[in-house]
Amino acid sequence: MNIVKRLSNFVITLVERLMGVNRNRSDAQLDFLLEVLLATADSSGDAQVVYPLLADNTDKLNQKLAELLRALGTTALAEAEADEAESLAAVIVNFSNLIQQFPLGDKAKNIEIAITGYEVALTVFTREGFPIKWALTQYNLGIAYYYRITGDKAQNLEDAIACSQSALEVSTRQAFPIDWASTQNNLGLAYSNRITGDKAQNLENAFA
Repeated sequence: MNIVKRLSNFVITLVERLMGVNRNRSDAQLDFLLEVLLATADSSGDAQVVYPLLADNTDKLNQKLAELLRALGTTALAEAEADEAESLAAVIVNFSNLIQQFPLGDKAKNIEIAITGYEVALTVFTREGFPIKWALTQYNLGIAYYYRITGDKAQNLEDAIACSQSALEVSTRQAFPIDWASTQNNLGLAYSNRITGDKAQNLENAFA
């Protein structure tokens, strides 16, 4: 049985146990979440496969979807076997990458869903267990915070800076020069727009 089928069976079984066999019409959004995650897994995160599905369901790209992703994802990852948890976390990261860049729907809501997905994946992709995947997820989360529309702008930039700095703990110049350079670029952008702290020092940090 391939990993997509295993994930499908595992998640569906979990949903049935958590929500019961009787489903009502309000669960259409949950059905969509399962469908889009499985499409992401089956296509290895191919935008040509996932984006049409998102485009047909822009009305479902909202805060409730983020809440469902957090609730279902956190529970599923906690209860899955180690290899299934790693695979499902990777699917959630791929989905988060896709929806963060999705050009349709409400951009603010899309970013919130992406942030939720990254945070859920980080419950599995810890620095100790998966340092490279942890750093990449921190990198992507930093981008999401930088472009975040909701919340306090100053705090969003602080979170973006913190995520980039975390990523650089693993993505060093010696070990991962390309990732290091990309992260330094993002960090420079965040410092150049930073609201808190001394403006001159922030610009010096951006130059560096």
